[in-house]
Amino acid sequence: MKQAILLVSGILALLTLIPEASAVPSFSRQASMSCRACHSQHVPILNGFGQTFKASGYPMMGTQAKVEGDGLSIPVTLNASMMLKGSFEKTNGPSSDVIPGDTTNSGQWNVPEEFNLFFGGRIAETIGFYFEGHVDTPRLVAAFKLPAAVYIADAKFSVIPFMTDEQGASYGYEQSSTGAVRNVRWAEHRLETSAQQYIGSDTPATGVSIVAQNDLGYINLTRWAPAFMAKEGAAQSLTSNYLRITATPTLSNINGDWSFNIGAQIWRGTNYANDSVVAIGLVPVDTKATALDFQAFGHVYGKEIGIYATWAKSPGGTATQPNILNTARPNFSSDVPPEPTLYRLNERKAWTIAAEYSFIPNTLHLGAAYRSANTGGGAGAAAILGNNPTDNAFTLTGVYNLTQNIEFHIDHSFYSGSLYDNPQPRGNQLTTFMVEASW
Repeated sequence: MKQAILLVSGILALLTLIPEASAVPSFSRQASMSCRACHSQHVPILNGFGQTFKASGYPMMGTQAKVEGDGLSIPVTLNASMMLKGSFEKTNGPSSDVIPGDTTNSGQWNVPEEFNLFFGGRIAETIGFYFEGHVDTPRLVAAFKLPAAVYIADAKFSVIPFMTDEQGASYGYEQSSTGAVRNVRWAEHRLETSAQQYIGSDTPATGVSIVAQNDLGYINLTRWAPAFMAKEGAAQSLTSNYLRITATPTLSNINGDWSFNIGAQIWRGTNYANDSVVAIGLVPVDTKATALDFQAFGHVYGKEIGIYATWAKSPGGTATQPNILNTARPNFSSDVPPEPTLYRLNERKAWTIAAEYSFIPNTLHLGAAYRSANTGGGAGAAAILGNNPTDNAFTLTGVYNLTQNIEFHIDHSFYSGSLYDNPQPRGNQLTTFMVEASW
């Protein structure tokens, strides 16, 4: 492992000699702006302008021509982009792999880890859309939203129908980079750096968000169902509630502006979710969790720094009413939908604190994070039993921007706590090398 880290460090040093280029994904094309117009440090962290662009619902145009007429204003081009992630992961548990790479204990390549197609932009003057598709899976559609906005005085009010296979109820509208929504987080090791991601807020979700936003902050009230599509056989009713309240002040001093996102997330209500293990169809579930988060972004010694803190908890469930925000996943993978039969009996909770500093502006970003958590239960089938062991993590991160739209990531996490008093199958360390490119 030392040799691998030295090799990557050497490659990163050599890459500083390569000139940078501009990214051209969907919104860059439509707005005629580079990636850094909307992103701080590195993608996907949003700066103030990026948050404003997202809040507007994506209709902002640049020099790109429009097709216009009575009640019509759309770009002449359907703006598209693609994103590719490839990764190598290594854990330090004992390896019994017959073929190297069967598990992460012997080192596992994931190429592609993600290969996504995006369309997005303007439908009308105050209406936009965002489409995400997986080109490496049988089902193309992965996520979709259709924000429509109206401006009254200094405030914007939006209605945003959405559906997503894994981003959760917060997918409808979110501006922070704390992991409040799965796809906008400052670090690749999301479970180790975001309390919201650790408890399991990244469910399939279909819903409608109603948002009020101005310079001081925003309120997002969402009705949703824990299913990718609300239809027969999935979920028929949007009876769960999600409330997001966030303050977004900006403070100025002699060193420049500091922007903040300080907020709370509340998931409540009951609904139905698919039971794929026992295969009895839809079963009643709770949708309950609470989270707080803090984000500060500014400059120290003339270089960008992001500071993050999160806290979240989800109550335990029962056989008759599992909490879908506190269940495990089949094969205990974090990348498949939660399974109601794998409910936890205890409260699952976590808090994190982290910072990321851009040692070479726009190029090299190094960070560290600490997580303190209780799992909600040990490993097992059906109801997840156990004494709610602690599950802590210390994570080091590095991101190198070869160009604005090509990033190299290295994350290393060390795990501790009573969960590891007995050796875990994957050991107590995880290293991830990843390249991400979008065009």
